[in-house]
Amino acid sequence: MRKWNNWEKETKSAEYQFTYEMKNKHKQIKKMEISQHTKYFCEFCGKYAVKRKPVGIWGCKDCGKVKAGCAYTSA
Repeated sequence: MRKWNNWEKETKSAEYQFTYEMKNKHKQIKKMEISQHTKYFCEFCGKYAVKRKPVGIWGCKDCGKVKAGCAYTSA
């Protein structure tokens, strides 16, 4: 049976930690992208037609109204 050197143990644990952190980051990014690309309800015309333009600016496709809100969700 092979004995592990100290540096091999350290790199193994660092690699595991890195992949774990990246998995969580991907999960957060996916959730954020889904929320910013969905259509939201427009208070002015009553339809689900509000989409995100630049960060924090939301515009309705049907009535053309534009409002400022949160960066990733229409508030």
